Amino acid sequence: MNICLLGNNLTNLVLANILLKKKINVDIISQSKPSILTNTVRTIAISNENYKFLKQNIKGISNFGWPTEKIKIYSAKNKSSELFEFKNKNQSNFFLLKYSVLYNLMKRNKSFKFIYLKNYNLNDIKKRDYNLIINSEQNNSITKKYFQKKIEKNYKSLAHTAIIDHKRIENKIAVQIFTKNGPLAFLPLSNNQTSIVFSNNSTKSIDKLSLLQIINKYNHHYKIKKISEVESVGIKFLVLREYFFKNILSFGDLIHKVHPLAGQGFNMTIRDIKSLSNILDENIKLGIDDGEIIAEKFQKINKHINFMYGFGIDTINSFFKFDSKLQNNLSRPIFKILKGNKFLNKYATFLSN
Repeated sequence: MNICLLGNNLTNLVLANILLKKKINVDIISQSKPSILTNTVRTIAISNENYKFLKQNIKGISNFGWPTEKIKIYSAKNKSSELFEFKNKNQSNFFLLKYSVLYNLMKRNKSFKFIYLKNYNLNDIKKRDYNLIINSEQNNSITKKYFQKKIEKNYKSLAHTAIIDHKRIENKIAVQIFTKNGPLAFLPLSNNQTSIVFSNNSTKSIDKLSLLQIINKYNHHYKIKKISEVESVGIKFLVLREYFFKNILSFGDLIHKVHPLAGQGFNMTIRDIKSLSNILDENIKLGIDDGEIIAEKFQKINKHINFMYGFGIDTINSFFKFDSKLQNNLSRPIFKILKGNKFLNKYATFLSN
């Protein structure tokens, strides 16, 4: 079976590793030459179940990833007492990795075949006779022609990411504070480094000194030595209406984007990869290599789940924005009920994973 992946990005590198393990021929085609990421401060939180899946399929990933045992949720009004705490008995909630580390680990596979085609179109790809074309490239002609129907919401917000170096501590608890200006997350990266993600309800960029002031306002845990440069990106909610056209399947950020407050963007993609992997296994056993059948089945299984999940995260964001206007008088009684009910507590923790 021959599969083409459009786009030189982390999604396709992870997917290519999975496909190559199945002895599927894989080409990665992009309009930009493969780059080496070294300076980005972006980090990725991978849920416990997804991390297990990657460990089973990606050689060497077990050497990376900092485990987080708990996630504590606070409001700006009550910084000393958490609204809720997510924890899984005898296992980590998630593992945090630097984006550049994961990206370069994925590229180590010597079986990768990168093809650079500037300004290609569908006819150029068809000539190469692929059973299935998986497209996660945002701006190529195929995306613009066939995958523009979507449900989209612009939050008119920016997510600001940085890494702080601090005095060495036992650093295994993640913290999310819902401030009046947006959620602020402290995500442990090591005993002396922590990733910061501030989703500001504004399109105004923030430099590192301004971000440091915001961090210090809510930080009661870290003795900060320095802060990295800040990376900023616009925040959107997006779900694609149709995932496939003939044997072309859209994938990754092309089919869903969510607010970063729950750290679920790349986790949704990994779950999609797991689903596609299972579909391919089933079809290979049956001797089916028709890409359109595979793409249609993937959409049927995952489209409604991705929409519900993305909409759920959007609802959480809307709830906390509204709650901040009420000075957190809505969230406190709700989370009190959630914490006091063992079933709801356990179910919420399960969903967070």
